[in-house]
Amino acid sequence: MFEQTFKNIDDILHKDAGCGSELDYVEQTSWVLFLKYLEDLEEDKVTEAALKGKTYTRIIESEFKWSTWAMPKDEEGYLDYNKALTGDDLRDFVDLKLFPYLKQFKSKADSPDTTEYKIGEIFSEMKNRMQSGYNMREVINLIDQLRFRTHAEKDEMSHLYEAKIKNMGNAGRNGGEYYTPRPLITTIVKVVDPKIGDKIYDGAVGSAGFLCEAFMYLKKSKTLSSKDYEILQKNTFFGKEKKSLAYIIGTMNMIFHGVEAPNIIHTNTLSENLADIQEKDRYNVVLANPPFGGKERAEVQQNFPIKTGETAFLFLQHFIKMLKAGGKAGVVIKNTFLSNTDNASISLRKHLLENCNLHTVLDLPGGTFTGAGVKTVVLFFQKGEPTQNVWFYQLNLDRNLGKTNPLNESDLAEFVELQKTFANSENSWSVNIKDIDPTTYDLSAKNPNKKEENTLRHPQEILEEMKALDEESAEILNSILGML
Repeated sequence: MFEQTFKNIDDILHKDAGCGSELDYVEQTSWVLFLKYLEDLEEDKVTEAALKGKTYTRIIESEFKWSTWAMPKDEEGYLDYNKALTGDDLRDFVDLKLFPYLKQFKSKADSPDTTEYKIGEIFSEMKNRMQSGYNMREVINLIDQLRFRTHAEKDEMSHLYEAKIKNMGNAGRNGGEYYTPRPLITTIVKVVDPKIGDKIYDGAVGSAGFLCEAFMYLKKSKTLSSKDYEILQKNTFFGKEKKSLAYIIGTMNMIFHGVEAPNIIHTNTLSENLADIQEKDRYNVVLANPPFGGKERAEVQQNFPIKTGETAFLFLQHFIKMLKAGGKAGVVIKNTFLSNTDNASISLRKHLLENCNLHTVLDLPGGTFTGAGVKTVVLFFQKGEPTQNVWFYQLNLDRNLGKTNPLNESDLAEFVELQKTFANSENSWSVNIKDIDPTTYDLSAKNPNKKEENTLRHPQEILEEMKALDEESAEILNSILGML
């Protein structure tokens, strides 16, 4: 039901002059979906309070409730066309009354960790792009058919919302930065194995896939007490995001997954000076896929002891600093990090190996990230003790990954199993830190157990890598021009 509804909404938005891409479709679907979800959430809280003999005070005033402005019903439960707004009247109500009303929640909320505050933040950042009130009416009618009352309904909706976010990667405007393949996230969370009580952090939160998956993982880890649930809701998940749309979608994604007031801040993580980070600012777990290929300005680089323009390398320094002693991390990064010969890369590898136990490196095939030819690895490390041995696993698949043939969880099953004991196999091996060149700290993933075979690459992989390199070169050039 959800899947077909989303497709029908996309068809409507495609016809609207204000919506030009998949990113717009996701954004506009999001705010309407959120208000319907909020109505159902409030209904649940009214029922829950009544069962306890208490009264629940609604967040949204009567005039701005979904059932008042969006879907007023007659006595038989059908849309009351005499009361329902449409056309210019509907568009004007949304733009001139509804959005201003919802924006003010940010200043009126008691604290930032409340649903009210998050509503205010979302609608301060969000904009209605639907120019036709008639198209808006069609979208509202479709979304009203959706129900979010049972766990099964909420799970289905959150999975399909993830699928919509995934499609943004094909829509330009850096949509791909927001999405990490869900099977990879699931695997990283399994290996890091967070516990209830851990504070979990993603400083490049994007669509909040890591935090959502960690929430689902912890929910299933044991039978939750009311105290456990409160800890998960208020004191477990923390994120930061620079880009407005990603911030909004990440916040909504967490709410749709069941975290009612996500601790996500709209800020440039890299603007924080590492020297200012104190023990109280640190976390037990870091899960992240920082953007790679980006270039940071000189003033941002001044916040870091190891100066580099590569965004991902700055993030890695940040993550190491943000971990508590004994804290665990799973971080995606370009595989060139393992072998680059520039001073910054060498210094960063040395810093990582001396301050953390880099116990596992997962080497991923090209095509793991749809539309990006760049190859990546996942670094698993624990802060507080230097590295003694690094266990490598090279994911070798009998097919080329791509949009129509994505990575799946079963592809990573062997990795998860072997990683538990750091076992050697045709795809895995260990390297003693004493055998690593102390002048370069080269960590190249060279599999000594892999049989020799034809190393010619698939033409599509070469083309994707060329495209990615062209885009990276263009970003560097634009960055240089921007500084002139």
